[in-house]
Amino acid sequence: MKKVLILNGLMMFTFWCNAQTESSELKVARNAIEASNEIYADLANKNDGSILTRYTEDACLLPPNTAPVCGSAQIASFFKSGPKVHVKFTIQNLYGDGKTFVTEESYYEMTDPEGKKLDDGKVIVIWKNTKDGWKMHRDMFSSNHSAK
Repeated sequence: MKKVLILNGLMMFTFWCNAQTESSELKVARNAIEASNEIYADLANKNDGSILTRYTEDACLLPPNTAPVCGSAQIASFFKSGPKVHVKFTIQNLYGDGKTFVTEESYYEMTDPEGKKLDDGKVIVIWKNTKDGWKMHRDMFSSNHSAK
């Protein structure tokens, strides 16, 4: 019994030591990403290209059921043809050093302007720290529901 208690204690200590911790750089990146995610749909809904301020110049969207959408012109076209929506992102995990690149793993919920739920799914974004701050470099997303 004593051995079992000691072993359990050591295992708990090991798990505690390996728990995800965020460096100060990763916390700064998280704050920037959360702020960007808050205004993402508003920028996309403007249809004036302002959504491009969230992306690097050589960014690619990787939407489901279609080819990658790369570069400013294609990304602007992708959003111009989209419906007006609200999107709430919930970050599940951030990986990276917080200095050059960070990978965001999030869930999203999309509603129409009246609040009716349209979709929910998951997102993986590779963020790049540029001279203008954190920008999306690769943006991959998919619904939790079957394609219609």
